[in-house]
Amino acid sequence: MDTSVKGLNKWANAHSTIWFDAFRILLGAFLFYKGTTFIGNSGAFEDLIAPASNFLGGMFAFHYVASAHIMGGIMIMFGLLTRWALLAQLPILVGAVLINFLGDMNALNLLLSTLTLGLSMFYTVYGSGKHSADYYFKMQK
Repeated sequence: MDTSVKGLNKWANAHSTIWFDAFRILLGAFLFYKGTTFIGNSGAFEDLIAPASNFLGGMFAFHYVASAHIMGGIMIMFGLLTRWALLAQLPILVGAVLINFLGDMNALNLLLSTLTLGLSMFYTVYGSGKHSADYYFKMQK
């Protein structure tokens, strides 16, 4: 089996079902939703990072998380530059898993962040599938 990106794309496109694309769209919608609720709950984020961050680092992290989730979620839903959008999500999701695992344990948040991280890693490796903007633009060449 070819393990290059092109080979992985071929495998994903050959085995792509409606579920493959539906889970990608749901992942993008979930990340978009989390980005919008993250903006609404900025006080909780400030309390979470207050001991470990100065003002500029905290503001950078807040804006990075919010914009990566909102813009990345939209891009993932449409399947546009899916791998790049997911690569921007991975540090955030690893941090979410660590915060839920090492900090105050919330089983539901830990489960959601772990599942989201797993799906993100899957789509980072295998790409966006047949029903995506990436596939459409590739076929236009």
